Amino acid sequence: MRIDEGLNMVDHIRNAVRRITTKYATRDPYELCNDMKILLRYESMGMYEGCCKGFIYIRSRVICITLNSDLPEALRRVVLAHEIGHAVLHRDMVGAQPYHDISLFDETKPAEYEANVFAAELLLSNDDVLDIINDDISFFGVARALYVPPELLDFKWRMMKRDGFTFADSPIVATGDFMRNLEKCG
Repeated sequence: MRIDEGLNMVDHIRNAVRRITTKYATRDPYELCNDMKILLRYESMGMYEGCCKGFIYIRSRVICITLNSDLPEALRRVVLAHEIGHAVLHRDMVGAQPYHDISLFDETKPAEYEANVFAAELLLSNDDVLDIINDDISFFGVARALYVPPELLDFKWRMMKRDGFTFADSPIVATGDFMRNLEKCG
């Protein structure tokens, strides 16, 4: 996907999320896969440190995403949103060989950072985050209530602060490889 003239990367990604959520009338990554005709598969890949969480590839013009079936559902949902980000933003990088996220959510690689931003924007609306914050619970409580890893909430938190929302700094700074050792959400 080409970056729109005059937009920075975050705004470009937000526009991409807005386009697909408007077109398909959903923010649910499973519904998006169905509506976007993305083939979704599950495979047991283990639950050990550094296990593969998921990957994407294109074969005969069909986009295929494979998720680690051993992961808890909440984490599979986050990984799926991340992989859809690759499908939307990086289709030209995804070929017949699996685009394996060896260091899934690696912030040092632009494509992984962009897929993180995409997943955070897709799964966490400003309104949902603000509604939970208004319940006066901790940052980690907000992540638990939204069924996402705190690190994904940190991505959204930083985007919201960039937009002028005023709340305390996140108690964490998500590193690019946070998913490598993550085994559960919330």
